[in-house]
Amino acid sequence: MQEMKTILAVGSIAIDTLQTPNGNRDNVLGGSATYFSLAAGMFAPVKLVGVVGKDYPKAGWQLFKSHNINIDNIQIMDGKTFRWGGRYSHDYSSRETLFTELGVFESFSPVIRSEDRCSPLVFLGNIQPDLQLEVAQLVTSVEYIVSDTMNLWIDLCPDKVKEVLAVSHIVLINHEEAIQFTGKKDIPEAACMLHSAGPEVVVIKMGAGGSYLSFNDRALYVPVFPVERIIDPTGAGDSFAGGFMGYLAQMGRPDFIEAVIAGSAVASFGVENFGPESLLNVTRKSLDGRISSIRSRMFAAEGV
Repeated sequence: MQEMKTILAVGSIAIDTLQTPNGNRDNVLGGSATYFSLAAGMFAPVKLVGVVGKDYPKAGWQLFKSHNINIDNIQIMDGKTFRWGGRYSHDYSSRETLFTELGVFESFSPVIRSEDRCSPLVFLGNIQPDLQLEVAQLVTSVEYIVSDTMNLWIDLCPDKVKEVLAVSHIVLINHEEAIQFTGKKDIPEAACMLHSAGPEVVVIKMGAGGSYLSFNDRALYVPVFPVERIIDPTGAGDSFAGGFMGYLAQMGRPDFIEAVIAGSAVASFGVENFGPESLLNVTRKSLDGRISSIRSRMFAAEGV
């Protein structure tokens, strides 16, 4: 059996306040690194790089420990953990940020143990591009650097985002950000421009419309799993990234189509409850069922 590859991931570790059409929650464990690690950890070993304050709850450490997520590269600093609050519209079509309290994350500088710098798969979560570049410069013997970004960084520092793309083998980006960065409303055209910036593989996420995957002169759409009731879409993109990279980590030869299908399946679980709760109870049987369903829907759409 192929040995699973280790994933090194950098991102935010946060405590969230959530307001949705289906209820509100305070002090929810969140952050891009949290969602990503729980999703990727379903498939492969994950080592987290991040920072928290001394107020970070014991429940967070227990969550990582219970899912065999390595926390040796998480710094604990004097001060408060990054906090974020958001409110979703009645139909989840938009989200308003209520507050952002960076806390110790404001002065975060990644520190990675020398023995962890040679992890073959590296995920650069959608944090400040300077921090993403710091991690990219620290790692060695990398097979794939996968990066994510967000509209804020494209607005504030587009040149730095370009630098991140230049060192990335794979980019995961939603369609609004792809259009914002490239200026192209046509998804295939946007993908071409993203390729020209550096990444060999481009995945443009389109919400309920699925994902557009482009690599090696191939391009195709991958559908989503139809979720009956969305509760909280926070972290869906990071859950997608975790499923995508986790699937790659257990393969000798990468199959990007199957990795996108896996990412979509994992993300479908993540929106069914508040915070990362739904990810905690995913079984391999239920995950494989959704992977199979998405694969069947894709082949049906292609007339196979």
